[in-house]
Amino acid sequence: MKKECVAMLLAGGQGSRLYVLTANVAKPAVPFGGKYRLIDFPLSNCVNSGIDTVGVLTQYQPHELNAYIGTGQPWDLDRLDGGAHVLPPYMTNRGSEWYKGSANAVYQNIGFIEQYNPEYVLVLGGDHIYRMDYSLMLDHHKETGADCTISVIDVSYEEAKSFGIMNVNPDGTIYEFEEKPKNPKSTLASMGIYVFSWEKLKRHLILDEADPKSVNDFGKNIISNMLAAGEKMVAYRFSGYWKDVGTIDSLWDANMDMLLSDEIDLFTPAWRIYARNPASPPHYVGDNAVVSHSLVTEGCEVYGHVCNSVLFNDVTVDQGAFVEYSIIMPGAVIGRGAVVKYAIIAEGARIESGATIGAPPGDYADEPDRWGIAVVAAGVTIGPGRIVNAKQMADRDEL
Repeated sequence: MKKECVAMLLAGGQGSRLYVLTANVAKPAVPFGGKYRLIDFPLSNCVNSGIDTVGVLTQYQPHELNAYIGTGQPWDLDRLDGGAHVLPPYMTNRGSEWYKGSANAVYQNIGFIEQYNPEYVLVLGGDHIYRMDYSLMLDHHKETGADCTISVIDVSYEEAKSFGIMNVNPDGTIYEFEEKPKNPKSTLASMGIYVFSWEKLKRHLILDEADPKSVNDFGKNIISNMLAAGEKMVAYRFSGYWKDVGTIDSLWDANMDMLLSDEIDLFTPAWRIYARNPASPPHYVGDNAVVSHSLVTEGCEVYGHVCNSVLFNDVTVDQGAFVEYSIIMPGAVIGRGAVVKYAIIAEGARIESGATIGAPPGDYADEPDRWGIAVVAAGVTIGPGRIVNAKQMADRDEL
């Protein structure tokens, strides 16, 4: 059962910078855009690119993510020959061991990859928002004769200080990798998307595992070691929308980009983002409700005002409530007369009558450092008349 290319999707991260949003779920399972989870983007990119064998490496809080992926049916990855496979850490004759890092996670699944005897392995993160044809990157890898091809995106000079930066020759070959440089030599940021020739990758995974000083990370160890060994490393330039949603602000920004700009187009039939969606009834908008420039998905009941916001399935916005520039995740309830502005309300949270969550940045014009997105954690109830200020995170009931 030979496959030209197998994808390994790293989905075990904790996503600690998302704080309360990832307290009980893996980062790739975080909801996005009204109908999706973060992992829907790389899975959909794979199937749209003709890559039909995907190993999904899970570890942190995997239960919801494992159930969400299931057999892979929503992404047309429920196949006998390939398909989607959830790959948690497992027991061997040497005992059991958690994944120590991204490289170790793939190392522990060499056997899974070998059963497909691939020529190439595509390594992906499970927590970025983007649409990309991986087959074009694979073609570039073949044409250049690379041992490793790394997808890069051009960022600003200031942004480059927060990324892994690839310094390249005029022909596109990479001669240096710098992790979060203080004085970047280039602005080509690694997207954490790699195509490897499998035999070369396998060799370096084995060498890396044998090194007791390694932290078993693709960027810090595998890429650096391959460069030091003189392997041919090539940059593949990506010019579309790509967002690392590793923080509260970036997750909110990406939702607003989808809603308020044309940078993320989720309505192109030729490149659909597939998802496992609940069987909810159609949404309902009451007689006196006002909904403007918002996404309102199945099962929602809206009786109040919703503007420039994203409402996931089964959300209720009661009479007299105001929701602006906010993300309301599945099953949340915004009570009568409550005000929610510039906020993220997580799954199943309840904002009782008259409560106020968040505030617009203009209210903090004299103290901009004090402003930020307000967050209410999953299942938390904010009692009547209570206030959650801008930049505050409510992770327990406030009655």
